[in-house]
Amino acid sequence: MKLLPLIFKRQLASYASTPITYLSVAFFLVLCAALGLHTYRWMERDSSDLQAFFELHPWLYLLLIPSLSMHMWSDEHSAGFSNMIKTLPVTSAERVIGKFLAAWAVCSAALLLNFPIVIAAHYLGTPDNGVIASQFLASWLLAGSYLAAGCFICVLTHQRLVIFLLTMGLLLTISGLSSILDALEHQAPIWIVDSVMRLDPISRFSSMDNGKITLHDCLYFVSMILAFLSASIVTLNYKNS
Repeated sequence: MKLLPLIFKRQLASYASTPITYLSVAFFLVLCAALGLHTYRWMERDSSDLQAFFELHPWLYLLLIPSLSMHMWSDEHSAGFSNMIKTLPVTSAERVIGKFLAAWAVCSAALLLNFPIVIAAHYLGTPDNGVIASQFLASWLLAGSYLAAGCFICVLTHQRLVIFLLTMGLLLTISGLSSILDALEHQAPIWIVDSVMRLDPISRFSSMDNGKITLHDCLYFVSMILAFLSASIVTLNYKNS
């Protein structure tokens, strides 16, 4: 993993030099603020509760994550990057993890830019900082698991539009597991419903969003990240063999 920092810094610089990164982050922040303030009427409901903003994140990530994933492997086709890779003993694991961490860093920055809402909540009321911390943690872990899924899609294809559509479709399917549960509730065996329920990231996110942090839920997101990253590494090794 000696070259992991090099991959990370290069990918981070690639994000920083791309206008679509700033547009995607700005779009995410504007939508989050606008929908939380107007659609959910945060000021009228309870200005000390930030759930009106954070419960939107799983759906806003359906736009932000595919946009970041689309650019995650875009430099693979450049002559300069290809020549550098050939001259350096870079492993598939270093490439996958480095690019993923860079994308997660950008997503973390977008998440931290929501901090003015926390300041406003403290100015208007007395919010529970423990709940707010759990909401940030839940959103951060959910973003990481979604980005890991996007990284896997990027390994399968290099077409940007295909990456965007496939990532959005996969995340929409994952996020819609609760709807599948409702459809299966009276038509499938209980063990199938329970199995699907355990795989639903939105229910686990909602639990943490309410301030109920458990090791089980955190490990779920971590295992989801590791599973998709492992699949990406195995697929990349297979394609390069």
